[in-house]
Amino acid sequence: MADADIHFYFDPVCPFAWMTSKWVRSVMAQREYTVDWRFISLRMINANVDYDAQFPPEYEAGHTAGLRLLRVAARTRAEQGPAAVGPLYAAFGRRIFDVPAETEDTPGARERRGTRGFLEPVLAEAGLPADLADALEDPTFDPVIRAETDEALALTGKDVGTPIIHFQPPTGVAFFGPVISRLPAEQDAVRLWDYVVGLASFPGFAELKRSLRERPQLRGLGVDVDEVGVEEDWHGGSRRLKK
Repeated sequence: MADADIHFYFDPVCPFAWMTSKWVRSVMAQREYTVDWRFISLRMINANVDYDAQFPPEYEAGHTAGLRLLRVAARTRAEQGPAAVGPLYAAFGRRIFDVPAETEDTPGARERRGTRGFLEPVLAEAGLPADLADALEDPTFDPVIRAETDEALALTGKDVGTPIIHFQPPTGVAFFGPVISRLPAEQDAVRLWDYVVGLASFPGFAELKRSLRERPQLRGLGVDVDEVGVEEDWHGGSRRLKK
């Protein structure tokens, strides 16, 4: 998919990447964009980090599970073609973040995402062969994942996370994020997209950030989205939550 409108680099265990991907899918539907779903590994980015000192418990296990799932995605692309990666990522995200049997805080939940017990129902949902699960423990796919991780970081610099978006590659604008905790309402998805791309396209733009944030509004993080809803729209600068 070298001619795709968007390269979207994801790690399947990142909740912010999942939320951003759902927004991008809404934009895709309205703008008829094509997306090449590509790989970036949080475990590889943090290869030299002391997890015990830098992260909460189980993050290393979670990031390792993400790498294992990316191996499966890499094999899926190699055998089924690039078009199969998007549905697989969607199945990953739904099972981890939207309709989980357990939340992020359940002991061992992050580690179990890198197992056959987690993966086989995901493959079935995506209509993919069960033997793709063999790639979980196959490090021969790691060079592909590392190359795309390096490719993504070369677009933005290294002090970032996931996702990374490259719009109109190879010469178009690239950026980390945006980090959003709520899914914009459908009518606002394209509006937000235009704002983000417009800002990132300014040659002198480097960063826009605020550290105050809520947890992503996802069931897999223990948020009752039936109470609050996941869509947010805004009017004249004010915001209204869907009830």
